[in-house]
Amino acid sequence: MKTLFEPFNLSGAMLQNRIVMAPMTRARAANDIADEQTALYYTQRATAGLIVSEGTPISRQGQGYLLNPGIFTAAQIAGGRLTTDSAHSVGGKIFAQLWHVGRVSHSSIQGDDALPVSASSKAAKSAMAFGYDQNGKSGPVPVPAPRQLSTNEVEDVIRQFARAAENAIKAGFDGVEIHGANGYLHEQFLNPRVNDRTDRYSAESLQNRLRFTIDVIDAITNAIGAERTDIRLPPYGQLFDMLLYDEINETYTALVGAIGQRKLAYVHIMNQTGFKRIDKGSEETNHGNFFALLETFKHFLPHTALILAGGLTRNIAEKMINNNIIDLAAFGVPYISNPDLVARLKNNWPIADADRNTFYGQHAIGYIDYPPYKPQQYNK
Repeated sequence: MKTLFEPFNLSGAMLQNRIVMAPMTRARAANDIADEQTALYYTQRATAGLIVSEGTPISRQGQGYLLNPGIFTAAQIAGGRLTTDSAHSVGGKIFAQLWHVGRVSHSSIQGDDALPVSASSKAAKSAMAFGYDQNGKSGPVPVPAPRQLSTNEVEDVIRQFARAAENAIKAGFDGVEIHGANGYLHEQFLNPRVNDRTDRYSAESLQNRLRFTIDVIDAITNAIGAERTDIRLPPYGQLFDMLLYDEINETYTALVGAIGQRKLAYVHIMNQTGFKRIDKGSEETNHGNFFALLETFKHFLPHTALILAGGLTRNIAEKMINNNIIDLAAFGVPYISNPDLVARLKNNWPIADADRNTFYGQHAIGYIDYPPYKPQQYNK
């Protein structure tokens, strides 16, 4: 009987358990550089088998939100090193999530009032970036229609991903996760209802739609090795005006098959199907294709771990691990308010609720001030 708390060999890196801290934007990095507060936040949570950092912009062009630590300047690499050294000092493993938001950005973030760029020329309806309004005040701002990248510019973005991966390794990260979810740049290429290109990255064929993501994977693996390269994917995701389309299962099955051939360390699947729990057979589970798709993915990944995030509990996660559907279980929001989540899950201690009003940009409040559980104070 497998448990969440046993070690796991991730492409040669021994994790202390099967629990993953999922990437979460926290908007705490002044000047877009990780600092001592960032380091403490991740170190508090380093009992996770693996931490995946918040989205880490690969370039100014790839950034859609203020106060997120990037990985494209020397100062940002140094800030990343502060975080990784601290997490490693207590036995943690941490990967950097490489991020390009594509069209989900704003001219005030881009510099020189440039438009955001994308696979597409279509605006993300009702989407908001976090930039500066016309009065210079920071906050949510509606995203404009993007400028479509030229073919040569697409190839430059691919090189930016590879450089960012190299920078992450210089900063001491144990590997990188490509952010292929949440309606950002990779999905803008993959989704035929968004991608309106006419070149070899167009939506005219499945191969063309997959090409950008596969080219990014190949560039990164050539730079740092497949064993340190990973990707997050969102089958059925609809964030930031990502419209559902008939070829979803075919698209992600083909992509995962290509990933399996490349023997990446893991594929991280994000549950965005709309139901709260993924307990197979419960009345809350209403997207039957999701489980079939997970099982298909596992078939195509004999040398690559499969991580699932979203809607998990300890019991559901262990059931899915023992049924060989997933290998590792990722938890997001519970890690905000439970830095000691591993111990809480293992001992069936209460899970503290997070204050959603302090999810973003409140300095130390709601960031590094959540205490670990102290059983003795409840047993007096």
